[in-house]
Amino acid sequence: MEQDMEMGSSTTILHNAVIVTMDNESRVFRNGGVFIARDQIKAIGQSADILQQFSSLTDQIVDLQGRILLPGLINTHVHTSQQLARGIADDVDLMTWLHNRIWPYESNMTKEDSYISTLLCGIELIHSGVTCFAEAGGQHVTGMAKAVELLGIRACLVQSTMDSGEGLPASWAIRTTDDCIQSQKELYEKHHGTAEERIRVWLGIRQIMNSTDTLLLKTRDTARELKTGIHMHVAEIPYENQLVMNTRDVDHGTVTYLDKIGFLQDNLLSAHTVWVNNTEIGFLSRAGVKVSHCPAAAMRMLGFAPIKEMLNADICVSLGTDGAPSNNRMSIVDEMYLASLINKGREVFANGTTDPTALPAETVLRMATINGAKSVLWDNEIGSLEIGKKADMVVVDPFSWPMVPIHDWITSIVYCMRSENVVSVMCNGQWIMKEKKILNVNEGEIISAAKEASSELLKRAGIKLPHRMNVL
Repeated sequence: MEQDMEMGSSTTILHNAVIVTMDNESRVFRNGGVFIARDQIKAIGQSADILQQFSSLTDQIVDLQGRILLPGLINTHVHTSQQLARGIADDVDLMTWLHNRIWPYESNMTKEDSYISTLLCGIELIHSGVTCFAEAGGQHVTGMAKAVELLGIRACLVQSTMDSGEGLPASWAIRTTDDCIQSQKELYEKHHGTAEERIRVWLGIRQIMNSTDTLLLKTRDTARELKTGIHMHVAEIPYENQLVMNTRDVDHGTVTYLDKIGFLQDNLLSAHTVWVNNTEIGFLSRAGVKVSHCPAAAMRMLGFAPIKEMLNADICVSLGTDGAPSNNRMSIVDEMYLASLINKGREVFANGTTDPTALPAETVLRMATINGAKSVLWDNEIGSLEIGKKADMVVVDPFSWPMVPIHDWITSIVYCMRSENVVSVMCNGQWIMKEKKILNVNEGEIISAAKEASSELLKRAGIKLPHRMNVL
């Protein structure tokens, strides 16, 4: 048993659990216990040892009855402000998706809309075991931050930032590069480190097609100055690479150009990153860039990302859901399952042979935990269950039809588990869901508010959806 004796005033023991630590040794305690003081893990080991040493010092002892205890899952690419847009952009290509649906929607959002949308998204994230997410970009970070603080979850928040390009709504097109940088600095000053330090503010670049070189370089330099991260959609579709080749004088595309101008660095979270060649994978690896793989969104409109090649090149790859209009399901549990299957199936198309060993279960689980923590630059505190790290953890009930019988804990988590198996979630030492009940907000009230806000928002945006069937 390992322990750290410095303790806080509020203490908890969780015991009689299968503890999947995701630490450097990949330890699994078949009958494990963990001792938590305030927001930190202070001891972890066998249940009997934890109970013997700490039960007399503990405010609360919880018998998990053989359930699985995991590190909190981390979603490294999600648009919380797009939750009210679920279903408005199905079955369309990316440029139609952006110009005709999403940008009209986002440009008509209010801060209150963003608050409600983030609450709704956060509920779904928590139900799927997520304790930390990386926001991919919206217009009202203050609304997001208010929701994150209330939910009790952890987040890296960014403003969606653009200063050029075709199709921008009028209210966005007038923003200068300096406006983009200054507004993000102000958001950093206002929100970074708030909500018991659960909120961090990053810089955001929506995509290269809507960014001048000045914005890219000022964003890079400002992130260095603030010692924070950058979140950017990269190499999503062939059109993007072709546009970069046509307008920026490089021989391939986005990653090649970003390397050329010195933008690639180890605080960059590169979302999607589908259309890259082997040379560009080398650029990403050399610079220490992190990649967020979003399997469902990629299969919907982007293509096969070369994840196996990235992992072989020692790139830190994590998992994201993307936003509701490009996935509909905000379940990182589903993304684990899809990531393994899609990347096994890709081998058929890439090499003409099957490879069932591609992205094995343990690799996928690392993508959703410790790799996620590394991707959001928080791995010194989250991503694994270890002494000194934050008490961000998920209780999974495997004793129901999706998971029974269990012959291998890790493969069952990745290939069998569903969001319905997630029963309790702790973040920063506080329960934010217990026995499937969200504790800090009223789900019913949020769902009602979201239905009303979504309807009004679509009217303001002038978005009319096609009738797919003869609805009477």
